[in-house]
Amino acid sequence: MLKVQIVLFDGFDLLDAIAPYEVFCAATMYADNALSVEFVTAEGPRSVTSSINGLKIEANGRLNPERAGIILVPGASGKVEGDGPDSVPAILGRAMNTDLTGLIGQALEQKNTIVATVCGGSLVLAMGGLLEGRPAVTNRLGMELLGATGAIPVPARVVDDGNLVTGGGVTSGLDVALYLVERELGPRIAHAVEQLFEFEQRGTVWRATGMAPNSQTWSGNEPITTNTSASNDSTVNSKITQASLFDGDWDTTIATPVGKLQVKLSISTRDGLIQGTATQGDETVELINPKLQNNKLTWALPITKPMRLNLKFEVVADGDHMTGIAKAGLLPGSQLTGKRVS
Repeated sequence: MLKVQIVLFDGFDLLDAIAPYEVFCAATMYADNALSVEFVTAEGPRSVTSSINGLKIEANGRLNPERAGIILVPGASGKVEGDGPDSVPAILGRAMNTDLTGLIGQALEQKNTIVATVCGGSLVLAMGGLLEGRPAVTNRLGMELLGATGAIPVPARVVDDGNLVTGGGVTSGLDVALYLVERELGPRIAHAVEQLFEFEQRGTVWRATGMAPNSQTWSGNEPITTNTSASNDSTVNSKITQASLFDGDWDTTIATPVGKLQVKLSISTRDGLIQGTATQGDETVELINPKLQNNKLTWALPITKPMRLNLKFEVVADGDHMTGIAKAGLLPGSQLTGKRVS
């Protein structure tokens, strides 16, 4: 029997969970009870509050990562902007900080278990560091954040990466569940459910198989390059001088929605080339592509705590004081403040 565990967490989106639940339940009618489905949580049986008017759903069991079958993680519903407790990033962040991340990590290591996500469910896994280097999809508003975690964003309705199947958008719960029914029980069962629901699965399921499309296209807007060797020396010297304003060691604090990060920056300029490192705890990494743009220094930086993210920085220096922001996808920009220590 194919066992399906739909994982609930406080603030989950109702449609993300209920739509797959109905698809799987309908499939049992046509497959002689070859499938069972239940609501579970990372903590065990309890009443779980959704983010839609606080409606509660009873979960009957605890998520078992070693049970063969399908584990499905829904997303959340809430405010898209801001960093309040009812925002989607905050809800997903709280879910990520429960035992759910560790349990799903164990499930991904099992031979006969498929982990599926709907909408923001993939972000819960990605923010927990479980999707690095893996193709996945989420709600279109979260695709940039998905990429910032190290996952490979694919703008498809459903993405199949073997033991990981992800769906983008709230209503993709129907498509993900129908695809899994077709994949595991066969197309005739899936077709019967489609006929019952009067709904046909949307979109092509993306898989890393077959011929890859030629991505080389010409837009007609490529810039014309010119010889810049005769640039005004005073302009070059001015840029070098501006860059040197950031030279030195800086103690900085980044105020994120999930806590403050203490990061030490070491920045230097040589022959107009800006380079530097960032140290968080006992981990030191190089700044990625540091550039000076309109008196602002920008760079990218991967962090692993409190979650795995690739952040984009933009800062200014006023004497020995640094201010700016660090941002990843749809997460609110986090304020950075710092002081030059040498």
